Amino acid sequence: MTMISLTPLEVWIRNKIEIGLSTPDRSFQDALNNYHLQRLKNVINYARQKSQFYAHHLALVPEEPLNTLADMSQLPFTMPSDLSDNPWHFLTVHQEDITRIVTLRTSGSTGKPKRIFFTQEDLELTIDFFAIGMSTFVKPGQRVLILLPGDQPDSVGELLARGLKRIKVDSFAHGPVRDIKTAIDKIVSLEIDSLVGIPTQVLTLARSREGAVLKKGMIKNVLLSTDYVPQSIIKSLEEIWGCSVFNHYGMTEMGLGGGVECDAHNGYHLREADLYFEVINPETGEIIDDGSSGEIVFTTLTRKGMPLIRYRTGDIARFIREPCPCGTVLRRMERVRGRWDGRVFLGMGQTITLPEMDEALFSVPWLLNYRVTMTNHNERILLGIEVYADSDHSHQGPEVTRVLRDIPQISKAIERKSLELGPVQFREDDWFTTGVAKRGIIVNERG
Repeated sequence: MTMISLTPLEVWIRNKIEIGLSTPDRSFQDALNNYHLQRLKNVINYARQKSQFYAHHLALVPEEPLNTLADMSQLPFTMPSDLSDNPWHFLTVHQEDITRIVTLRTSGSTGKPKRIFFTQEDLELTIDFFAIGMSTFVKPGQRVLILLPGDQPDSVGELLARGLKRIKVDSFAHGPVRDIKTAIDKIVSLEIDSLVGIPTQVLTLARSREGAVLKKGMIKNVLLSTDYVPQSIIKSLEEIWGCSVFNHYGMTEMGLGGGVECDAHNGYHLREADLYFEVINPETGEIIDDGSSGEIVFTTLTRKGMPLIRYRTGDIARFIREPCPCGTVLRRMERVRGRWDGRVFLGMGQTITLPEMDEALFSVPWLLNYRVTMTNHNERILLGIEVYADSDHSHQGPEVTRVLRDIPQISKAIERKSLELGPVQFREDDWFTTGVAKRGIIVNERG
């Protein structure tokens, strides 16, 4: 029986809050709660004093707002739209102290972009977390190819490379995959044994014709990030390469890193020294009990240039009540299961999300990627799908249709004639993504 190693995040967090390894678990949890409470008090006061946005946003909050962690429920949320409206009002330092600005544009949206600001100290926190998180599955001497944006100073790929250097792991920043053969050739020539990348892009490398040269056992570990990770993609990579697949959760607003799986592959261990997480009812805003699914909300604890307080992510997950097999006392969050605003209504109270479609469609062994469009047409939803493959699979359109029909919500909607499946369209191009914007179902109001 293989032993599961304790997540390195626990040792890291113990060191950051100055609680020794010999401290009993219960005392450590109490110390972590106290650390969170004090940090939250500090960041609320800091943001209120230094940030134009929070000076107004928290104007009605008492001077001493927190006696317990439960009192966080009394604070107002920060919405993504707040960042879009005037991101400069969030700054708590002078503009010249900002080292990195990341502009986030929502795919398909004409709305104003969000801008996220980082000081050098903020970036250092990210590098530190990346180093610890990556040590979960790569060791000194291994060679990692980073398939994330990394051509600009302080971009996510470049920060990850700096983190890997600290744990004596060789890394090479390739950037998102634009050409399959080029990426495969680099994996072979550099003798890469680990990958970090966007889920659909890494799957494309594994399933493509060119990827056949990567024999089982060559790739030892894969970390998937920037988008939701279907179990069907994980299973495919494990079968094709015989590798271990890890899942990272993070977003730019968090400081890029939020949590990472351990060897148990059953939920994220969170970056609790730098972030405080809550799960709320998306409709009422109330904090919900551990074990129940809701929307992830976070507060930054150590951010210097742009603290965020009770920021609503839109991501849906839950805290896992059961202890992790790795033995840590840290909280564990299940893998994100989609976005609250990513649901598409099919009538009769039923909804469908892209992650639910992912699980079904990525089980098709030749499929590289796909795009779904739902159009309201004559009081019926027309579901259109474009499928991406690197060879001619046009004769297998019925297989895609069958997989779609097997999704319970779609099957029921077809039965009551509220949804119709359009013909499957096949394409061999236009599958590229940078991973900055999460994939989603494209909804057209009128046909």
